[in-house]
Amino acid sequence: MLKKESLKTYASAQRSAFETRLRQIVEIPSVSSEPDRKQDVRRAAEAGAGIIREFGGEARVVETDGHPIVFGKIRSGNDSPVVTLYNHLDVQPASRETEPWDTDPFKFTVRGDRYFGRGTTDDKGPALSALWGVRAAREAGVPVNMNILWELEEEVGSPSFEATIRKHAGELETDHVIVSDTIWVSRNKPACPAGLRGLQGFTLSLEVGQTDQHSGVTGGAARNPIGELAQLLSEMYDAKTGRVKIKGFYDDVEPPTKQELQDFRNSGFSVAQFKKDHLFKSIRTNNPTDVMKRIWAMPTLEVHGLVGGYTGPGIKTIIPPRAEIKISCRLVPNQDPKKIQKLVKAFVKKRNPDVKVTLENSMYPYLAPTTGPLADAVKDAMKFSFGREPVFVREGGSIGAVTSMEKVLKCPVMFLGLSLPEHGYHAPNENYDWQQASGGMVAFARYFENVANM
Repeated sequence: MLKKESLKTYASAQRSAFETRLRQIVEIPSVSSEPDRKQDVRRAAEAGAGIIREFGGEARVVETDGHPIVFGKIRSGNDSPVVTLYNHLDVQPASRETEPWDTDPFKFTVRGDRYFGRGTTDDKGPALSALWGVRAAREAGVPVNMNILWELEEEVGSPSFEATIRKHAGELETDHVIVSDTIWVSRNKPACPAGLRGLQGFTLSLEVGQTDQHSGVTGGAARNPIGELAQLLSEMYDAKTGRVKIKGFYDDVEPPTKQELQDFRNSGFSVAQFKKDHLFKSIRTNNPTDVMKRIWAMPTLEVHGLVGGYTGPGIKTIIPPRAEIKISCRLVPNQDPKKIQKLVKAFVKKRNPDVKVTLENSMYPYLAPTTGPLADAVKDAMKFSFGREPVFVREGGSIGAVTSMEKVLKCPVMFLGLSLPEHGYHAPNENYDWQQASGGMVAFARYFENVANM
């Protein structure tokens, strides 16, 4: 049986090597949403494959219709279960010119035990922690058979992922998948996500003319596309409460169980810390249980941007010819993005038939098992490493690859996340820290031992 102190000693000895490899991949600006970064994304894939080979595995870069995927294998040569480790190496855009970064986002910066840079926590740092966990388990004699899937399109909704793994399903056969791309609720309380919200995005656009027109000459007779889209939006949802007004939107929502709600309450969640972590001055409710239900277990409609008209200094008294609003819905288990598409399209057609609805990113929600041997293996690994009993919560975000892996590989997907709210997912000054990195190595080593002993 693996000894905690031995694993901690191992992790400590690996710190310099870990930081070197994290620096290597963080300083590759693998922004999958920016066409000019295509070669950088490929460089990240090649670097990832190289790291897997360095760890004694086989790895290749697999082509897709978009950015590539890294396929890796590490085998012990026995009939132990095959576990697939999923992470992603692409990142969100970042710019010191337009965002309040204290450091260059693509320059790996170490400050004490913290590592700053885009991708440090989402998701390059956790990916390496898990891989070091594989190495620690193998070197301790644990029979580990691993498939490794490192994606390079997660941040753009994984458009090529499902078709690619379907094409290669034969070589990706696995007993289950483990994902470390999730966030704890609090540093003081390990949390194991057991669900993800889905996503359905929309662009609503309205064009009523060809050019800007003088509001004094045409105002009163001319249609104003910004005003009409704003009215349509107010009919779709209540901006103060967040309640969606589209008929049928909540029909398939399965509310959290009493046990889930109790786990939420035991997760270490704090409204004050939530506001601090996300730099909020105020939120819709200060009731902790209500906040947790809203961010983990209830669907939403959110507005991301309104484009149209004049936005320079002062006022330019024109009526714009066109405008658009970008929105999305986060969905919970039992909700189907295709049904939400139909509901929104029908609602818009009835209220303003001139508005064009364009479908954007679409991902299904996911609910993981919270009982059984795999759930027990996750909980034991977290407690073994971090010294505290974890609870199962849900994740408010979406990972498109998760439902694809469940469907194509026909196996459960589990989560052993390492990131913290203060690490700044998708935010300026994104960071990771050695406590979570080294704890992750220990937790994953223990997890693989638990699986090998099943």
